[in-house]
Amino acid sequence: MKFFSTLRSVLRFRKFETDPVARRLQSVASVSDLRNISKRRLPGGVFDYIDGAAEDEVTLRRNSEAYNAVEFRPRVFRDVSNISVASSLLGKPLSFPLVLAPTGFGRIAHSQGELAVARAAERANIPYTLSTLGTRSIEDIAEVSNGRKWFQVYVWRDRELVKEMLERASASDYEAIAITVDTAVLGRRERDVRQGFTLPPKIGLGTIWDGILHPGWTWDFVNAEPISFANVRGKSVGDGSDPVSLAGYINSQFDPSLSWSDIEWFRSIWKGPIVIKGIQTVEDARIASEMDLEAIALSNHGGRQLDGAPAPFELLESVAQAVGGEIEIICDGGVRRGSDIAKAISLGADACMAGRAYLYGLGAAGEKGVDFVLEHLKEGLVRTMALTGAASLEELSGDLVRIRDK
Repeated sequence: MKFFSTLRSVLRFRKFETDPVARRLQSVASVSDLRNISKRRLPGGVFDYIDGAAEDEVTLRRNSEAYNAVEFRPRVFRDVSNISVASSLLGKPLSFPLVLAPTGFGRIAHSQGELAVARAAERANIPYTLSTLGTRSIEDIAEVSNGRKWFQVYVWRDRELVKEMLERASASDYEAIAITVDTAVLGRRERDVRQGFTLPPKIGLGTIWDGILHPGWTWDFVNAEPISFANVRGKSVGDGSDPVSLAGYINSQFDPSLSWSDIEWFRSIWKGPIVIKGIQTVEDARIASEMDLEAIALSNHGGRQLDGAPAPFELLESVAQAVGGEIEIICDGGVRRGSDIAKAISLGADACMAGRAYLYGLGAAGEKGVDFVLEHLKEGLVRTMALTGAASLEELSGDLVRIRDK
């Protein structure tokens, strides 16, 4: 009897979780864990589309490695009993300094796609940015979310179509647009080439076998409505139900003549804040500031465009010194932990953007996976601030970090 009494005093049995998604998340400790689960659950071509980048993927790796090269200088005997991570961006409050980046083809990770991400963003009280190439429409997102919504704009030759989308976004209470400026042409994403990845997937023995090996994803995919580019469905380019031919149209529509003078055209149509996404030099950050734009996103498209582009985090301090206070700065790319956000704020960012991180959550566990990522990043930021002696975001400064000697 003494044996069993002693055993009961040190052992507690975990209650069995009946929800398979919640059960899957019980063993998840990080975004990296979600990535591993996504890799197991998603077909190879789908995972590589989410996970991959341009050419040798040097820039993709450097985006995250840049954060790892910086260490903290923790201060002690600081009162951190009440930590606030509340912030603001574009004149509106944030629960913590993060914006969900635009990502195309959300429904290849999970049938709810962008709807799940928008709902999670609203619960977290942070903005969600819908991609022009989203698989849910501007109006679809507005129906499920009363939260902060941004619309990402690819600038196409067909300006009437761009104008129409901007008008629809305005009518649906989107607060800002993010003009993506690093897509004069599409980058070469060689994982997609090797996989022969297309949308929808081409049916062959390999496709069938991949479906058998990933039954959860396959069941979710075949029981949902067909994937389409929802924001251009029914236009002259087609009904959006054939993404392969539509992608060819889109590739031909990227406008390589886009220049700073086009901002005036956008201002004539869009009356809200404008964010320029894809700034990769101090010089262009200065131009954006001089044009009285509301914000810039330092971004290399997650490494998916120009391999060899600078990591946004490495660019951040010099940009902040050049234009800090004149224009709001968002650091996009490589964020995997709350400590990354703390480092970016310390070096002058007003907020960070994250895309792949939430796609890993979506692929691993649907909407609950996205919730996990947002809670994980916020909790990580709070914990990092407590351990560095910063009770508020204002106390995160360059004095708290340094680049580690190599």
